[in-house]
Amino acid sequence: MAKLFTTLSNPFRGHPESVGETYLEHMLVALRFCAGLSGAAVAAGIHAVFPFLFARTASTIISGLHASSRTRVAASAQDASTSQFRDALD
Repeated sequence: MAKLFTTLSNPFRGHPESVGETYLEHMLVALRFCAGLSGAAVAAGIHAVFPFLFARTASTIISGLHASSRTRVAASAQDASTSQFRDALD
């Protein structure tokens, strides 16, 4: 219940803090993903009309974004478990 209250009291910080980022850091990461997805969409659209262009561009971009996302999730989980371990020692 406390977590819900915290999230509702400041919706701009709740999720970024849950993944170990500040609001600004999270915004920049999200905008980077937005730019990557937009580029992949443009490449896929051009590929739809001209199949000999950008044959692997969209899938390469999306694979890179996915790998980046998995790395960030793993790092966030590692930070959380380290923090829990430190809290247990205190």
